[in-house]
Amino acid sequence: MSLLFSPFTMRGLTLPNRIVIAPMCQYSAVDGCATDWHVIHLGHLALSGAGLLVLEATGVEPQGRISSHCVGLYDDACEAALARVLAVVRRHSRMPLGLQLSHAGRKASTKRPSDPGPVDTRAWPLVGPSPIAFADDRQVPAELDRAGMDRIVAAFALAARRAARLGLDLLEIHSAHGYLLSSFLSPIANHRRDAYGGSLENRLRFPLEVFEAVRAAWPAERPLGVRCNGTDWHERGITPDEAVAYARALRERGCDFVDVSSGGNAVTPIPIEPGYQVPYAAKVRAEAGIATRAVGLIHDPHQAEAILQAGQADLIAMARGILNDPRWPWHAAEALGETLAVPSQYRRAATRAGLPTRDHIPVPPAQYRSPSGAGD
Repeated sequence: MSLLFSPFTMRGLTLPNRIVIAPMCQYSAVDGCATDWHVIHLGHLALSGAGLLVLEATGVEPQGRISSHCVGLYDDACEAALARVLAVVRRHSRMPLGLQLSHAGRKASTKRPSDPGPVDTRAWPLVGPSPIAFADDRQVPAELDRAGMDRIVAAFALAARRAARLGLDLLEIHSAHGYLLSSFLSPIANHRRDAYGGSLENRLRFPLEVFEAVRAAWPAERPLGVRCNGTDWHERGITPDEAVAYARALRERGCDFVDVSSGGNAVTPIPIEPGYQVPYAAKVRAEAGIATRAVGLIHDPHQAEAILQAGQADLIAMARGILNDPRWPWHAAEALGETLAVPSQYRRAATRAGLPTRDHIPVPPAQYRSPSGAGD
């Protein structure tokens, strides 16, 4: 069996394969509440055959959202809206579901990518480790004081308890891409002179406080991970060695995996190519002794398999590639000579790798047969 289609266990959760659908912002929420778009988006991805589907970056407080159109999990209305979406998805798929908790920090309060106009909509005031704007067209954030930091730690913990009530199988904390926890880690954004700035030990302190609060609030039998930067691609930013130190500190506190990404703390060129972030995942895995997820333009099944076979990562995450081809796991199984369970309703269209599964409710034949009886 290929490693890509072998199971992987973290705490009480066993994934049927190593393909993970990464969190992808949809900018389609209303007042932090998931909508019918999320039913469609998550529903069809849950039929893809991947081993895990992780829901998009989800704000732990209203001002922690990337935009006013982003999903939150900070009040009862948000929780109820997400419960409705999950109920529909689970009715037709047993794919494990995770969620990414996030606070956007100094990169919050932006417009949707599809909207015209300036990047900074100034919908609400920003907070960050230091009063340093991400870019010239962004707000200058207010420097978080101890009370503000305590509020955010509590918000992460409360959101984790809501996620537990929703029955999510896995949780991850967004600590990459220049959002709040990432900006505390990065010397580019963190110029504090107190116990939370300066040395690496100090810059780690607030992200680790958040992790410890979430781990305490999240059920012990369910896995918890972190998305982090392997590099900032900047001479003054997070380094690979610092990423290893962060991952090691997380592992010691009960972290089950890290998803190693990069960039976002500064506007700087990134040499993007297939697998461009894999070396950072490999370094973290080897030196921190923690399970890693590789991500970044890994679109070829043979490349994904080679990454796993070489011990560079334990899981392969996909985002844009699976939006482009929502049946990528079917095609990957065929390319690697594996079989994969697919919904019985889609069996006629599946590749030769596809097998029917009892994990999905079959549609009665009368609902899909053409008048000729051909079924197409």
